[in-house]
Amino acid sequence: MSRNVKFSLALVVVFVLGLSAVLLANRSGTDSQPVAGAAEATAVAVRPDSHRLSSVPDGRVTFVEFLDFECEACRAVYPATEQLRAEYGDRVSFVVRYFPLPGHFNAERAARAVEAAAQQGRFEQMYQRMYETQAEWGEQRVPKDEVFRGFAVDLGLDLAAYDAAYTAPATGDRINADVADGQALGVQGTPTFFVNGERLEPASYQDLTDALDAALG
Repeated sequence: MSRNVKFSLALVVVFVLGLSAVLLANRSGTDSQPVAGAAEATAVAVRPDSHRLSSVPDGRVTFVEFLDFECEACRAVYPATEQLRAEYGDRVSFVVRYFPLPGHFNAERAARAVEAAAQQGRFEQMYQRMYETQAEWGEQRVPKDEVFRGFAVDLGLDLAAYDAAYTAPATGDRINADVADGQALGVQGTPTFFVNGERLEPASYQDLTDALDAALG
């Protein structure tokens, strides 16, 4: 199956889940104000502490994805974003922002596990593990904390440090800060993509490469 067909099917999933995502993304207790312009949008889309899968020194073009590790559409699109990294990683910075939806029982837990791994320099490895194993733990209404801890064991993390980070209020605050930025940018579901602060509405893999080519040009 071609990348375009796979990506288009993933976007169908995004559309089908769109209404529930819009409703679920409206979290209570979050008071985010919408951004006013392009410059502000760029600054909100990428913070100094945002996690980067790749970073280009000139920082001219940045691709941002707001994602939920339990989101089936995010998992379906994951191979396409990995392909984008392979094709553009030497010219484009790729940034990941957390946006766990409250309707996904283990999404926030998964984000905490990834953040705990990030604090030991293993963000990318745990990020990849979540998508590679999503079918094993996703869409289940029971906590998967021990499953995620098992991933930490597999990655050779310091478990005492992982456990402390996983339960630390600061870790939750870090995730919630990403969610607040996403809401300020109008993110209502996942995955949502931005290039240099401009939100994309791709219908195919080609739409993503076209956006990156235009930004690079």
